[in-house]
Amino acid sequence: MKRVKVLVVDDSAFMRRILSDILKKEPRIDVVSTARNGKEGVEKIKGLTPDVVTLDIEMPVMGGLEALTYIMKQAPIPVVMVSSLTKEGAARTLEAIHLGAVDFIHKPSGAISIDMKSMDKEIIKKILTAGKARVSPFNDRLNRQVDLPEDIQTQGNIIAIGTSTGGPRALQQVLRTLPCNLPAPIVVVQHMPSGFTKSLAERLDKISEISVKEAGHMEELHNGVAYVAPGGYHMEIVQENKVLKIHLNQNPPVNGHRPSVNVMFSSLARLEKVTTTAVVMTGMGTDGLTGLLELKEMRKATFSIAEDESTCIVYGMPKAIHQSGLADEVQPLTNISQRIVQSLQRKRR
Repeated sequence: MKRVKVLVVDDSAFMRRILSDILKKEPRIDVVSTARNGKEGVEKIKGLTPDVVTLDIEMPVMGGLEALTYIMKQAPIPVVMVSSLTKEGAARTLEAIHLGAVDFIHKPSGAISIDMKSMDKEIIKKILTAGKARVSPFNDRLNRQVDLPEDIQTQGNIIAIGTSTGGPRALQQVLRTLPCNLPAPIVVVQHMPSGFTKSLAERLDKISEISVKEAGHMEELHNGVAYVAPGGYHMEIVQENKVLKIHLNQNPPVNGHRPSVNVMFSSLARLEKVTTTAVVMTGMGTDGLTGLLELKEMRKATFSIAEDESTCIVYGMPKAIHQSGLADEVQPLTNISQRIVQSLQRKRR
């Protein structure tokens, strides 16, 4: 069994120790060393060639974002950021993901989180997932605006996107290229804790032609707007007097996820005279599989797209959709926004 070699980089001796202790519990992980700042971390990477690096964002000498930028330019390897739950921490974390970080671990109680051990299973899972991730620097040149065809369907459409690890970068690629006059609302489930989804939505809104916002309870859906499920809440879509609305709840996690793609897809299966384009992108696990099965059984006109392995940071969720035979198409990330728009041309009802 190949073990995942990890380098832990944090300016706090306590955090270096507690992260190392958590990871050492897992026999599939080998903590090869620790470093006190980004500069020391970069130096150790050269000699140790770790499989994964955990990188604190706020550090002296060389901070996490500067170190990440250097790593991604010189020899990209999977990096998992360690971040606080503050608004500023969330914004910096999303900047790190834009720069190439695979995922992040949030500190539950500030820079020195003595309760980090309560997250041990989640931390180990993230590191093992990162060890399998495909990494590359972000390339803005891959993006191009999609034009809206003249024969588009203008009513009764909804676009639903589910994603997890690597999702923020994938969403950036897709949402920023959709036309502002898109004749459908977009609902998005991105596996992410509370405190981060609002910053994600705000960042996506700034760079997209469509509007992007964190979803609110009982909010009406409007065409050309993307609604991101808040971290810690399931998002269901319901019909009230022919109007589509968002219902948020804190029912128990489904297979460890809240929000859950399965929950969102299942709610869409109950909508009448609504045709869904369902998209499943990068992420570990199988969230979205049972929900999409229900959606396609109940609504035969559903059109589904799974992201191709070649562009996935983690090929788990799309793989499950593809291998189950539920994917109408398998597309690389750069084609997905175009195929979403083209799917609205189909006379599927």
